[in-house]
Amino acid sequence: MLAPIMDMSAYLQMIAALLFVLALMGGLWLALKRMGLAAPSGPVTGPRRLRVVETLSLTPQHRAVLLMRDDVEHLVIIGPQGETVVESGIKKE
Repeated sequence: MLAPIMDMSAYLQMIAALLFVLALMGGLWLALKRMGLAAPSGPVTGPRRLRVVETLSLTPQHRAVLLMRDDVEHLVIIGPQGETVVESGIKKE
């Protein structure tokens, strides 16, 4: 037998539910991207030259980040107004 035909309001409810779920997924992706937890875009070919050695939360809006590039470390403070290089050229011990 054929299934009973759903009325138009049921179709509209399903479409609204789908749009709501897609909006929630998009909001979660934006939140993760803003917090820096989203996956990096694009593949990396060859050996990596840049990496995050350590991070430290100073305040809810400020972080100290120790970066390493080609065996040289750089200390950077990241905040809402931008980034500040505190110390550069730290030799790896």
